[in-house]
Amino acid sequence: MHRIHLEKKNLAQNHGRSRFKPRAVSFLKRAPIPLSMAILLFLMGFLSACSSQKATIELDHYMNSVGMDFVLVPSGSFTMGEATRSQCTTCNAKADETPRHPVVISRSFYISTHEVTQSEFMAIMNDNPSRFKGKNLPVDSVSWSNAKLYIEGLNALEKTQAYRLPTEAEWEYAARAGSETAYCFGDSPGQLTHYAWIVVNSGAKTHGVGKKNPNPWGIYDMYGNVFEWCEDWYLETFYGISPKDDPTGPNYGVSKVKRGGSMDRSARSCRSSSRAWADPQTRSDNTGFRIVKEP
Repeated sequence: MHRIHLEKKNLAQNHGRSRFKPRAVSFLKRAPIPLSMAILLFLMGFLSACSSQKATIELDHYMNSVGMDFVLVPSGSFTMGEATRSQCTTCNAKADETPRHPVVISRSFYISTHEVTQSEFMAIMNDNPSRFKGKNLPVDSVSWSNAKLYIEGLNALEKTQAYRLPTEAEWEYAARAGSETAYCFGDSPGQLTHYAWIVVNSGAKTHGVGKKNPNPWGIYDMYGNVFEWCEDWYLETFYGISPKDDPTGPNYGVSKVKRGGSMDRSARSCRSSSRAWADPQTRSDNTGFRIVKEP
């Protein structure tokens, strides 16, 4: 009876706690202090190494011979475009952003972490057409054709064919960075000035790249500063016939797609899904570009 009473007492004292201690904890308590510390330091180092490796995988960067920084965008799928007010009370789609449709980006790609700067443009073209001058400012007043010439020169310099403009689908996929909202940070434009130079905070001029917050994938200035040329021809109704896998736009057209809004545009023009277009020979002081590189 006395033995049973003691066992019941012990059970009551241990109520809500495990009766068995993990072997690792029990071993550490019995081990000499120096050995315990060594094991703990080893475990801390191992976990730190795993964490660093994870960060490297999530933000895999590449720097080319001109000093341009690129971040790896993983393959994946997303919903491209925007919904109408009748479909979503917080949506604000223009006609050419509909219908929303699923898109698969089947291959990862590197995208420049910021817009091509004037110093990067000069390194290849030995010319600076920009209205707003500054080495770290995005190059502006560049036509789609000029952007293609720059890429041709960069490919020749590095003896590759890996550099190109992003497709419109790749651009939106990178801008969204896993989000389905109007902006990478949510539906409300209240935080946009933390991410972008737009009409309300730019002073009607461009600003140095990488000065605002990056999106969750480490890409700067996807909204505002300068519009960015994409590879695709523009067609207002293309989303209704777009293929699901790696769309590249219509086979022909009159205008080329521009994305991201600019320093002289409102918040609505800077949404992830917002589309703009211009003749491929047009130069404008609110338009530049960024490039991608195939791994």
